[in-house]
Amino acid sequence: MRRLRAALIRFKAFLSRDDRSSRAFDAELESHLQLHTDDNIRAGMAPDEARRQAILKLGGIDRTRQAYRDQASAPVLEHIVQDLQFALRHLVKAPGFTVTAILTMALGFGAALAIYAFVDAALVQPLPYRDPSRLVEVTERSLQVAHANLSHPDYVDWKRQQTVFSGFDFHNGRRFSLATPGGVVPVRGARVSPGFFKTLGVVPAAGRDFRDGDDVVNGPGLAVISDAAWHTYFGGRADVVGQSVTLDGAPSTIVGVLPASFHFALRGPVEFWTPFRAAGPCETSRGCHNLLGVARLKDGVTVDAARAEMQAIAARLEREYPGTNKDQSALVGPLAAQIVGDIRPILLLLSGGAALLLVIACINVVSLLLVRSEGRKRELAVRSTLGASSGRLIRQFVTEAFVLVALGMGCGAVAAAGGIRLLFGLMSDDMRARMPYLDAVGLNWRVALVAAALATAALLIFTLAPALRVRFGELREGLAEGSRGSSGSAWRRLGFKLVVFELATAMVLLVGAGLLGQSLYRLLNVDLGFDPEALVTLQIAAPVPRLQDDGPAHQLDAQVVERVRQIPGVRSAALVDLLPVSYNGNTDWIRFVGRPYSGEHNEVNQRAISSAYFATVGARIVRGRGFTEADRLGTPRVTVINQALVRKYFPNEDPIGKRFGDGDLTPNSLKEIVGVVEDIREGALNSEIWPAVYYAMDQDPTTFFAVVARTAAGSEAAVLTAVTPAVRGIDPDVITSAPEVMRQRIQDSPAAYLQRSSAWLVGGFAGLALLLGVIGLYGVIAYSVSQRTREIGLRLALGAERRTVYELILGEAARLIAAGLVIGAAASVAAGVLMRTLLFGTEPWDAPTLIGVAAVLGVAALVASFIPARRAASVNPIEALRTE
Repeated sequence: MRRLRAALIRFKAFLSRDDRSSRAFDAELESHLQLHTDDNIRAGMAPDEARRQAILKLGGIDRTRQAYRDQASAPVLEHIVQDLQFALRHLVKAPGFTVTAILTMALGFGAALAIYAFVDAALVQPLPYRDPSRLVEVTERSLQVAHANLSHPDYVDWKRQQTVFSGFDFHNGRRFSLATPGGVVPVRGARVSPGFFKTLGVVPAAGRDFRDGDDVVNGPGLAVISDAAWHTYFGGRADVVGQSVTLDGAPSTIVGVLPASFHFALRGPVEFWTPFRAAGPCETSRGCHNLLGVARLKDGVTVDAARAEMQAIAARLEREYPGTNKDQSALVGPLAAQIVGDIRPILLLLSGGAALLLVIACINVVSLLLVRSEGRKRELAVRSTLGASSGRLIRQFVTEAFVLVALGMGCGAVAAAGGIRLLFGLMSDDMRARMPYLDAVGLNWRVALVAAALATAALLIFTLAPALRVRFGELREGLAEGSRGSSGSAWRRLGFKLVVFELATAMVLLVGAGLLGQSLYRLLNVDLGFDPEALVTLQIAAPVPRLQDDGPAHQLDAQVVERVRQIPGVRSAALVDLLPVSYNGNTDWIRFVGRPYSGEHNEVNQRAISSAYFATVGARIVRGRGFTEADRLGTPRVTVINQALVRKYFPNEDPIGKRFGDGDLTPNSLKEIVGVVEDIREGALNSEIWPAVYYAMDQDPTTFFAVVARTAAGSEAAVLTAVTPAVRGIDPDVITSAPEVMRQRIQDSPAAYLQRSSAWLVGGFAGLALLLGVIGLYGVIAYSVSQRTREIGLRLALGAERRTVYELILGEAARLIAAGLVIGAAASVAAGVLMRTLLFGTEPWDAPTLIGVAAVLGVAALVASFIPARRAASVNPIEALRTE
């Protein structure tokens, strides 16, 4: 309180000192006046005239006092305060203009900032690794698979022969079972080479990472855990390093904890990392591809140089191992591009949409400001006549624009925060898990810099547009003409051009939304080759050692099917090792018996299924037969192929009875084709259907599979709740995960998500663009009508019918609409070509979409133009002429 009282005393003293200074100046000014007055009286003037001449000689009392105050204070600050007060008063007096301008800017700024926040997190912020620009992904590629996995023997040879990487390692996904006090739970895991974290440049937050030799076969189990796993399973205890856990029924020692900021999006939210040990038949086979490489370029080495060397190494291995490496090459590309590959196209698309929406918003605000400046010409003329300089008037424009932009950007930041939450709401939990870099999305300092740049650009535009339209040298003419203004017709021409641009931009967004919507419809209604309705699925893993042999595994498979069939509401149940609509992968190379063979890779999807699988999912056998319970262990191996394989390898012959095996036709690999099933879409919704072979799971049991159950209509939820307890009741060590309804699983797939989110977001931008474009057209036509009131009055007074007034105004609007639609149609086709990679089954120049959008936009614009046309037709000629 004492400090506050002292501050008040100092402020009062300052005011008193200012008052004393003013009184002293007034006294001195009066003495000067008196001296000049006395001189004039002695010269023979009358007292009144003598004082008047003295005042004129000093330049006026008020002007002299103002000059003194300007010298004694900070006039710039005073002017700024005055301009802000004046601007706020004017904006408050025009609430319609103010609210419209602020909301329009909020929409544009909000959309731009929300999208940029995602662009910043995905494409701008560096990955959480040391010098991430030097990291590359290294994989194989074949004639059919552009981005293929790497086999472990090939990796060993590539690493030994390469000279371009300072570090070259790999990773392999794996789901582990973790023993906890509450039972066995599934955890996401990955197996990596010992130098994996060193190559990335990641240092554990606690403990250590893997070392050379940690991957020795039969070595002690080791694990590095994520920060999330540390807190979830170990309560964040400081003594976690050195603690033993049970993974897949075997003990493992925790040797390190990764930093909380670490993520590796290519593997999703991995909780447990273990060393990769090349012990199984796949790990030691050059023909088994299950690894993805990551490397760090040496200083001075480019991506192109690294790619060239790895391709040369792959060519040498192809010559050395023609049986397994024929047509196998190498692929090297930036790691960051691979990590954000799925979301990059949609972010670029949304950035374009947000930019167009922001342009439309700015055009609308500029139009509003220009209209307002035309109406203020008389006010500005009066102020200029009373002595206001051009600079002072321009400062007023700057101040008003600053207030509008500040309020618009503030509301836009709030809208951006809501937009970010909306975008996250469109993403499934699984999608979020595959894109951990989006956890950094927010209104951070980089987004603030972009906001400042947009605000500065908007401030310049909103200042210059009205200032240039009001030529201060012609303000006296504006005073003489009253409210009409001399440049009304010129502004109408400019407004017409802006509206044409707005309509064209709105059409681009509307067509984009239409193409994406049509693409989404076709994607979700693509022929799947099976019936997804009333199907539920559950992933199952039983990696415990006692179930690894064929006998116990076969018993588990049979028990799962039988137990699920007993659930009320289940009509049939079956097993498959990889659910449909997953990906084209898990392939096999086959060779047909009795055909010439030159080492070529006949690569096909392979799936293991139980005997009732085709009937359960609703796939149709078109030739031969499916599997039966007689196709079991110890019987001749049989297979069913899809129609795509028939078209490619048996175009003119019956495949039933034909046999194939591996590249060497080893006896144990030989299988006989007993049936042909219609094409089931095993890959993503937007991918092509590959040739596929289906093996009988009863002849080759597995402990990693999914159960699918056909339910009665409406009972999916009840079955989904009951299926997990039913399976866990067989053996508590069996791991279950991802219970899903097939239809929902398809709609939540990555391809469907990208299409759906693109269509919704671009559709939202398009709707706002349509609204703003129609409002802009209405404003221009309404202003044109107000400027032509006298002309319309004369027409009506001379006998013109009101119908002709409608034709005049609507004809003017129709010309603007037609120009916008023509330009917009051409721009829409160009934009459609750019976004072609996001379209499925839809051409960028889709005529129904272009015609439909043109019709909707044209009708909406004509309706908006009808209102001012109706107002013009109802003008009273006498009143219109009287105002002139």
